[in-house]
Amino acid sequence: MTHAESQKIETKNGHKLSSTFYFPNGEMKGAVLIVPAMGVTQKYYASFASWLTTQGYLVATFDYSGTGLSQSGNLRDSSVTISDWANFDCTAMVEAISLKAGGKSLYWIGHSLGGQILGMVPNLNSITKVINIASGSGYWLENVPSLKWRAWWLWYIVAPLATRVYGYFPGKRLRKVGDLPSGVMNQWRKWCVNPEYMVGAEGTETREKYKAVVTPISSFSFTDDELMSKKNIDSLNSFYAASQMKTNRITPEELGTKHIGHFGFFKAKFQDSLWDNYLLQELQ
Repeated sequence: MTHAESQKIETKNGHKLSSTFYFPNGEMKGAVLIVPAMGVTQKYYASFASWLTTQGYLVATFDYSGTGLSQSGNLRDSSVTISDWANFDCTAMVEAISLKAGGKSLYWIGHSLGGQILGMVPNLNSITKVINIASGSGYWLENVPSLKWRAWWLWYIVAPLATRVYGYFPGKRLRKVGDLPSGVMNQWRKWCVNPEYMVGAEGTETREKYKAVVTPISSFSFTDDELMSKKNIDSLNSFYAASQMKTNRITPEELGTKHIGHFGFFKAKFQDSLWDNYLLQELQ
């Protein structure tokens, strides 16, 4: 049985993050911080986190402030942004898991947005290695063809109008992404309409932060990803210019399955293939 503990982690800007720490039964090989995709709560990663403990890893999952179990009060009153998630939430989680890891290697597994915001995290030098899953630029004109015009509708019509009317983004009602603070949605929109995503939208200082990342990165992407095209993936990877970058582009056929997609990697059915045969090679 996996031993898991729920904890509230306080950030330097006054938020309390809902987190879960999963502990290995035997000796700890290292620690893994799972950094979630936009609109995805930590519960989605629970089975994956539990499996990692059977491989000897301490694992932490969490919800960004203003989302999931980290949401408190009225979402209309939240002023949080994606930059806050990187600067405060991720920083606090890196500090918290590092304390428990006792000097062991710390791995960052970033799903989609979780791989995008790495360059904005102040204490990323504490991370031994980064493994990005289905993580690329969200620039809408580089989206896969089936998504492109829905993305245009979202970024130029739905998102600006909905956040103005509701005071937050009512994603659950619209069946898009999930409910998000307006500051998060507005910043994400600014990134997604810029050809260079966050490094273009946020300017020179942010661009230089990404160029300065030297932590090794392994990028996993999937040919049937319904959200991220190869152009999106390659674009994000290019921002990390100084990092030793390893790319893994996988087809469903290689795994003998019909579909992996943007979210499939973390499903338990891929334990014997993606987790055992691909991921464990990176956790060394």
